[in-house]
Amino acid sequence: MAWTNYQLFLAAMMLVTGAINTLSTKWADKLTSLGANGQVHEFDHPFLQAAGMFMGELSCLVVFHILRLVNKYRNRPMELGNQSFNPLIFLAPAMCDMCGTSIMYIGLNLTYASSFQMLRGAVIVFTALLSVAFLRRTIQNHMWTGIVFVILGLGTVGLADIVFGDHDNSDINGVIAGDLLIIIAQIIAATQMVLEEKFVNKHNVPALQAVGWEGLFGFFTLGILLIPMYYIKVGKFSKNPDYRLEDAIDGFYQISNNWRLAFAVAGNIVSIAFFNFSGISVTKEMSATTRMVLDSMRTVVIWIVAIAVQWQDFQYLQLVGFLLLVIGMCLYNDVIIVPFMRKYHIILRPLHTIRPLEEERRPLLSEDIPSVQGVQRKRSELTSVEDLHPRPT
Repeated sequence: MAWTNYQLFLAAMMLVTGAINTLSTKWADKLTSLGANGQVHEFDHPFLQAAGMFMGELSCLVVFHILRLVNKYRNRPMELGNQSFNPLIFLAPAMCDMCGTSIMYIGLNLTYASSFQMLRGAVIVFTALLSVAFLRRTIQNHMWTGIVFVILGLGTVGLADIVFGDHDNSDINGVIAGDLLIIIAQIIAATQMVLEEKFVNKHNVPALQAVGWEGLFGFFTLGILLIPMYYIKVGKFSKNPDYRLEDAIDGFYQISNNWRLAFAVAGNIVSIAFFNFSGISVTKEMSATTRMVLDSMRTVVIWIVAIAVQWQDFQYLQLVGFLLLVIGMCLYNDVIIVPFMRKYHIILRPLHTIRPLEEERRPLLSEDIPSVQGVQRKRSELTSVEDLHPRPT
């Protein structure tokens, strides 16, 4: 069945805003501006950027209540789910999101935007393993096969960055560290997904409202933590003038002194809000499979733009890694590849029971990606295995 104009609009919004979320963050990292000390230096404020991302997610809560009031005024029904929940159920997932997003933004500062987006696919591996351990899930054969392909893809992308990356020898350690930090952040993201599925999903909270509550907790918690971070000095680990873990004051000075930087930061905040909204709507109006395909296309867009603006050179090995990741995601979620083989009797015995359409429309347990079950997202920005959070994105 052909897509309606509204569905095309949602798909385009998800694709564009998802790409903008990652590209705007990387663009800000590459800009310089006059800081609080009166000197021009690079914008190196990952925690401040993460706070901005949470502000974008917080706006989803505002949008939810606006839609609620509009529908009430027009006497239109609106699915509100369960409104008797305790908001504190979102605290633990929000803390995971805060840590994971901050670490990913540090990694993005050190590596390539395309590698950042591709390596976020590692969340599938860790989500599957944690689901077995804590949710007592059974991993089907096609899922294990998909996980193997994802691991091969991650290794290929990392190898491409190290061997063929357009960096000096002095930068190679930073690229490796950035890639490793992004993968480590996926462990935290997977923990968040498992927490949401175990403690949040049973309350049937509307997805837009859930994203907003996590944004609220994340924004205020990280905002408070910016104060002690100002007094913690970490040496050359930080590029800030006084080597502080985070210097929010210097960050605001830089933003105010460079309109391009202000535009990039604003783009990150606005894009994550629209990406979450469009991602939720795509899953509802079409399917979670459509969302996964769009998120894979987002990675391609980010890669093409990064090459076009000369942030990196074309690496054929990275293309191979991306294809392996896409194959792994399709196998894990039993979409495109396995159904095609089943249709033409290449597979004689189904790997598992074919999912009905109702289940197909549920979020996948694999992101921003922003892109999972129930309210799982992300963040920035959020990947193809994340339902609601595109993590720095």
